[in-house]
Amino acid sequence: MTSRPETLLAATADLETPLAIIDEVALEANAQDLLRRAAGVPVRVASKSVRVRSIIEGTLALDGFRGVMSYSLAESCWLVDHGIDDVLLAYPTTSAAGLRELVADERRLAAITVMVDSSESLDHIDRVLGLDHPTIRVCLDVDSSLRLGPIHLGVRRSPVHTAKEAGRVARAIAGRPGFRLVGVMFYDAQIAGLQDTSRAVRLVKKKSAEDLGRRRSAVVAAVREHADLEIVNAGGTGSLEVTGTDPSITELTAGSGLFTPTLFDGYDAFEANPAAFYALSVVRRPTRGIATLFSGGYIASGPAGDSRRPTPVWPEGLELIGTEGAGEVQTPVKGKGARDLRVGDRVLMRHAKAGEMCERFDTVALVAADGSVTTTPTYRGEGKNFG
Repeated sequence: MTSRPETLLAATADLETPLAIIDEVALEANAQDLLRRAAGVPVRVASKSVRVRSIIEGTLALDGFRGVMSYSLAESCWLVDHGIDDVLLAYPTTSAAGLRELVADERRLAAITVMVDSSESLDHIDRVLGLDHPTIRVCLDVDSSLRLGPIHLGVRRSPVHTAKEAGRVARAIAGRPGFRLVGVMFYDAQIAGLQDTSRAVRLVKKKSAEDLGRRRSAVVAAVREHADLEIVNAGGTGSLEVTGTDPSITELTAGSGLFTPTLFDGYDAFEANPAAFYALSVVRRPTRGIATLFSGGYIASGPAGDSRRPTPVWPEGLELIGTEGAGEVQTPVKGKGARDLRVGDRVLMRHAKAGEMCERFDTVALVAADGSVTTTPTYRGEGKNFG
């Protein structure tokens, strides 16, 4: 929880709710903490976990951050058009419009690296652009899940898991006109995105880190037989200090750690320092122990469950009602903290994930250390919806 909730609410009292708020004090501290945990390894900013261009640019201005990891090809082109010169697209794309935008501009071609995980990815690009398209920089996504016999622990991403498989795909890319393999990426979701909630979870994360330490170096060696690698990307907010010790990587990625949503509250390696909030207004009081807020149904993506719900954090002593949760138009909260709330009062909420909150707002209010406020547009506020 923020150490200055009343300051945030007082500073933004003249702004209409629902209202997104970024505590600049916490944001700056979080950026420095990410760099500390990375221990000198450059950190690429994951844009999907921010979705505010000015905050991305401000973070990149700090010594130690380098480049953006984007989530959409259209977004990648847009960021380059606004002066960002190093963008790694984190996911394969099928966007015909985005591919045409990419090859239409030499600056975009030089700055953007497209993610692939098979020859199928290349086949699609060739079908969209024709076989004589300009050379496109590509990065190979390598599955970083932990496999224990038939058990798969981690997200389902790339079909490429072993060094042999990676070498085979790298050889195919090297022999393909119109593509240049410049990177490999390893996202260890079962380490970076998993809270330390039990001894079993800690054991899985330890075993996975050991497995990846061995496998990454073998994969990189296999790919280097066919490509001059510029990028060996790995890690996430929850695994910087573990992944960053691997000498085979050239950079780390982090984004959620800037805002620190509730899904990052339970890690052993760092203490959560929330920077992103949204404020909702009380519009009615059905009983003494319940206050109803306007709007607020901002459920996070992922497996449906309590962990994806927003959390009321100020005043203290509030919780959502199980039968209603966070609603499309109204969100009732109950508990000791609701007793003193009156119509017009404001409640601070935290989202379960980071950048997703910004899809709900056109602007965010940045509250500085002295309580002054600057508003800045989100992607949505700049008229951009990248899916």
